[in-house]
Amino acid sequence: MPEQPLHIAIIPDGNRRWAKARGLLAWNGHEKAIQNFRDISDFCRRDPRIGTLTVWCFSTENWKRDPAEVSKLMGLLETFIRRERSHIDKYKTRLLHSGRRDRLPPTLITLMDEVCATSKDYTDFTLHLAIDYGGKDEIIRAINKQQATSNGTSAVWDENTIRANLDHPELPDIDLIVRSSGEIRTSNFFLWQSTYAEWKFFDKYFPDFTVEDLKAAVDDFAKRTRRFGS
Repeated sequence: MPEQPLHIAIIPDGNRRWAKARGLLAWNGHEKAIQNFRDISDFCRRDPRIGTLTVWCFSTENWKRDPAEVSKLMGLLETFIRRERSHIDKYKTRLLHSGRRDRLPPTLITLMDEVCATSKDYTDFTLHLAIDYGGKDEIIRAINKQQATSNGTSAVWDENTIRANLDHPELPDIDLIVRSSGEIRTSNFFLWQSTYAEWKFFDKYFPDFTVEDLKAAVDDFAKRTRRFGS
């Protein structure tokens, strides 16, 4: 058992390629991926080694995609959160959102705000959704937030200053990042919080990703020695 519960993050890549290979529409891949979220989040809730699960649902760059696909995906995310509410209460799960709010559909923002507010005191597990999220964008927003509160005075910036202005400074840094679809790159994913994260890459597309795959990644992580530069 780790000294503190692990923070696991997933980049669920390959949904559109999975759909294309089967002659399906792009959002059919997203539908199948979201079906996986329930099984994976339930596994993480049950595993005493894991305290936080972060899932990258939509990046700041994903707005370049076809508007119809983006609209469908936003609807799928809203449906997922509505269906997940009973699990969130049953398993004392805190829901958090990282990313920009100004470009997301108002109905999605309202729903997330409601569920985040009603679950804010739960401590058994944290489900952290990154929607309209980019690592560079978060750091820029953190700098702007700090400047807006400094009233024009000069200040010494350090790591604590930056962290305090991130979307969720209370979360521990990410321990393990899992990426599907065979892509081997960081892609602007939680640049600050992943400084010492371990990475595990899978060749399969995320709709084919299983709980057994995630368990294997966590088991492998448990065997690693982390030195943090020492």
